[in-house]
Amino acid sequence: MAKVKYYYDSENLAYRKIKTRKRRKFGFAALFLLASALFGVLSFVLLLNTPYFDTPKDRLLIREIENLKLNYAFLNKKIDQLDNVIESIEERDNNLYRTYFNTAPIPEEERKSGYKEKNRYATLLGYDNSQLVLNTTKRVDVLTKELAIQSKSLDDIIKLAKEKNKLLASIPAIQPVQNEKLKRMASGFGYRTDPFTKARKMHEGMDFTAKKGTPIFATGDGVIARADNTASGYGNHIVIRHGYGYETLYGHLSKYNCRAGQRVKRGDIIGFVGSTGRSEAPHLHYEVHKDGRAVNPLNFYYGNISAVEYVAISKLANQENQSLD
Repeated sequence: MAKVKYYYDSENLAYRKIKTRKRRKFGFAALFLLASALFGVLSFVLLLNTPYFDTPKDRLLIREIENLKLNYAFLNKKIDQLDNVIESIEERDNNLYRTYFNTAPIPEEERKSGYKEKNRYATLLGYDNSQLVLNTTKRVDVLTKELAIQSKSLDDIIKLAKEKNKLLASIPAIQPVQNEKLKRMASGFGYRTDPFTKARKMHEGMDFTAKKGTPIFATGDGVIARADNTASGYGNHIVIRHGYGYETLYGHLSKYNCRAGQRVKRGDIIGFVGSTGRSEAPHLHYEVHKDGRAVNPLNFYYGNISAVEYVAISKLANQENQSLD
């Protein structure tokens, strides 16, 4: 039962009942309803922002995040497999293809370097799963760069393969004088006694004794760099530039069968044995140079002699006797 309120009427010296107007009653009711609604909305918002209450949208987002985590885990497994495949290709590239074509391997730090830009991954930071996304993105970037480097390397290998026949034809690979034309192997590569000073000095080639006029053959494809007698000691001599760092020299010729600038093939007759220059007897002084350094010509006769002949020549060439020039 509602309480009845009174007020004291001082004029009439009596208590009178307070009558509440209907408009005021509606105002109180409306204010109460409004306050209740605001409280309800505020409570709902607070509940939405607590970890104890998930909306259908939140649950959907949570499922999507978990699904993305699974996809990233699956992606990283795929990257592991690709890493294994490309490592196998890189190993064959460095240790097989590049070794076969006498090319320097690509350093590991160059293959695995990734990208160096400081702000490349700035947009991936600041999220709950930033580290997962960041690590995966970096791995993909490294893999992408590895593939680009390997692709270019294989292009280089293809180019080298196309030039391999040219390289093989250019390398000195036969004796400059045929075996049946030789009298003997006079002197080999190494320290020998000088026939004029009798001092022991480095002999940077091999001496083949043969009759004057015996044909001399180009030992590999190349271009005649010089055919003259201006170099001290060699008399009439020829220098062939074969490319790929190889040069050959033929000294003490009686006459030439080529001219400077002429392109020759392995087996072409370029001159004839003589005894011009600093020479004791008719012979051919033959040198092989690789990258500007004299090397033992004995290592370059695999193109036209048998194993038995090679062993016989090797024994004679290694004897420390007197050279003919």
